[in-house]
Amino acid sequence: MIKGALHIHSTYSDGEFTLEDLRRIFLAENCSFLCMTDHAEYFNEESIRHYVAECEALSDAKFHFVPGLEYRCERNMHILGYSAVGLSQAMNPQEIIRHIDAQGALSVIAHPKDDFFEWIESFASLPCGIETWNSKYDGRYAPRSATFALLQRLRQRAPVMHAFYGVDLHWKKQFREFFVELDCESAEPGAILSALAGGKYVAQKDHLRLPSSGILPEPLLLRFDRVQARSLRMRRFLENGRRKLDQWGIRVPESVKAQLRRIF
Repeated sequence: MIKGALHIHSTYSDGEFTLEDLRRIFLAENCSFLCMTDHAEYFNEESIRHYVAECEALSDAKFHFVPGLEYRCERNMHILGYSAVGLSQAMNPQEIIRHIDAQGALSVIAHPKDDFFEWIESFASLPCGIETWNSKYDGRYAPRSATFALLQRLRQRAPVMHAFYGVDLHWKKQFREFFVELDCESAEPGAILSALAGGKYVAQKDHLRLPSSGILPEPLLLRFDRVQARSLRMRRFLENGRRKLDQWGIRVPESVKAQLRRIF
């Protein structure tokens, strides 16, 4: 088993960590790999070559970067391409899924909004997976059980689809103790992608171990809903407070924002 993390951003797009920072920090967490997903719209052909080259230069026997992109589509849907580094002007999500798959990469719909569920279920081209827990979008305490239900409905059509678990790391003070453990001996990118594609992994957070199938016990899903509801109420309260302060011309200090990112 090897340990790593999915859905990571760097200073190549809108992240606060350099690739060197990320290597140092996650090595200290006993990780062997990171799957990068910097935003595709930040790149051109020259910068994407530098990105891939630096990922390769900072990879060795101890630690590997898997370069990848996060593609923004129409209606602001985001699709992760693990190991995808080909740029595209397409905005249709099904075109992007096919674009990622044509590269031999893994397509994953990131943090799907609730009102996207029906739209996603209408797709003829389905991704390799759904991000069922994104600890930035959903929060660090619990995912939405409805996203797991969406995955199970899609798996009726595409049984090889998997639940993916992403940190969506951007900020230095952001919660990041959300990992995946792969059932493979090598941290080479090819082995990592093969294990992810085959569902040979579990997500690890605190005492939780969540399967790639996304099939969870009903009591756990109910607990997730309760915790998610409490967390959402608090986040909305804080967001409403921020808007009020904005109306009064008072800016929330960056240090306060950083601490809130650590909490939520």
